[in-house]
Amino acid sequence: MSVGREKTIDMTRGEPLGLIVRFSLPLLVGNAFQQLYNMVDSWVVGKFVGTTALAAVGIAFPVVFLLSSLFIGLSIGASVMIAQFIGSEDKDAVRRGVNTVYGAFMVSIVPLTIFGLVIAGPMLRLIQVPENVYAQAHIYLLVVFAGIIGSLGYNINAGILQGLGDSRTPLLFLAVACVINIVLDLVFVLVLHWDVFGVAFATIIAQISSWLFGIRYVNRKYHDFSIQPFRLAVEKRLLRRVLRLGVPSGIQQCQLAVAILVLQALINSFGEQFAAGFSAANKIDTFAFMPIDSFALAVTTYVGQNVGAGQMDRVKNGVRKALVLCIVVCAVMSALVVPNGALFLSIFSSDPAVIQAGQAYLVRVLSTMVLLAIMYPLNNALRGAGAVVTPMVSNIVALWAARVPAAYLLAQFYGKEARYWSDPIGWVLGILISGTVYLRGRWKRVCTAARITE
Repeated sequence: MSVGREKTIDMTRGEPLGLIVRFSLPLLVGNAFQQLYNMVDSWVVGKFVGTTALAAVGIAFPVVFLLSSLFIGLSIGASVMIAQFIGSEDKDAVRRGVNTVYGAFMVSIVPLTIFGLVIAGPMLRLIQVPENVYAQAHIYLLVVFAGIIGSLGYNINAGILQGLGDSRTPLLFLAVACVINIVLDLVFVLVLHWDVFGVAFATIIAQISSWLFGIRYVNRKYHDFSIQPFRLAVEKRLLRRVLRLGVPSGIQQCQLAVAILVLQALINSFGEQFAAGFSAANKIDTFAFMPIDSFALAVTTYVGQNVGAGQMDRVKNGVRKALVLCIVVCAVMSALVVPNGALFLSIFSSDPAVIQAGQAYLVRVLSTMVLLAIMYPLNNALRGAGAVVTPMVSNIVALWAARVPAAYLLAQFYGKEARYWSDPIGWVLGILISGTVYLRGRWKRVCTAARITE
């Protein structure tokens, strides 16, 4: 197949671990760029605006994540479907699939933006944002929601390209966004003194620029298809397939976002400094988990392409090797970050109470994150195979039967810092569900069905 083969990776041939690592490296660098400009946001507001602003930016994130979650599902569905088309060498289906995904995105983005602007204030009240933080968090949300087309558009572009086997091009888009965001953060906050508004405005300009640049770049480099945002060529049959593959992931992300909001409300009840410490530690935690995230995304494409090619033995071999890799890398990252937690936290704040709150998070969550390094690639393997319901169930049960109730109970009986032990409790339950389904091999039947174009 000739869909930009100089940039895409055929994951149906060659040594599985090498292919997964090769595919994941650009994703890792891209995630680093993404987290870098998120961390720059936190660093700028924490150092030059104040603890209240740092808490506001951290509190706003789960609300943004909630609104974005269903579109994350659309992006995942597109990636899996296109990967399967690539595996079966159906070039025309790839072209029509890209048109369908983009058509659905453009039709939905305006009502989604309006909805975000309307719910911003009520959502902040719902999660019990401290009054002194509310105003800045509200400003941040309004600006980010007004320009959310950039962030979601980037995710759609990335999902399409990752399905093709191209993990390098999204890296370029992120690099553009990162540079623009860092420069504008410094100008808007340090020079123009726009504070939280400036940080949010810099973010959406960077994201929209990255999205538009991505469209132009893809259309110049890929000759077998093009992204035409305003064509709105939606094929119902392909849209149903994207939704079948993506909606369970979207529901998973949506309920994760709701759970994060519920847990954020608990964090907020402990005060501004504890919320700021949580926000800073969460940035470090996310950064440390990036390699696992990248490997897991690579597993989705790897499994999708090999399912499309009917190579089930390669699927099992690649997943086994990816799991070992994720466990080892996560253990190393935890060993490096946890003992140096105070040093990393001091980047964001010099307040001892903020640093202490952040350390409580890192010691309990990051030291046990090897559990998530097992659950995450397992779920992504099942998702790439088309068995999208199991990851959804695994995550929903892990969150609502374990993490959320355990967080409130632990905080009630053992103190606010004990709340963080709820995370590994949830991950253990998720592993039991996803691991059982995978080991029993029921996903193979779903694979067979997924190879049939609906």
